[in-house]
Amino acid sequence: MEQWWYNHKTGEVEEGPQSLAVDRDGPFETRAEAERAPQIIAERARKWAAEESGA
Repeated sequence: MEQWWYNHKTGEVEEGPQSLAVDRDGPFETRAEAERAPQIIAERARKWAAEESGA
């Protein structure tokens, strides 16, 4: 099964874990998801913050 990663240091999408774990986010099921990683991560962070604040 293919897995895609987003390297937040370089802004590049990687097929399989190619860079250091500290520099990448994932895995994602598709390249398109990995390309949207910054937006997906921001959405998740907002959701978690809202849950923690009880909103």
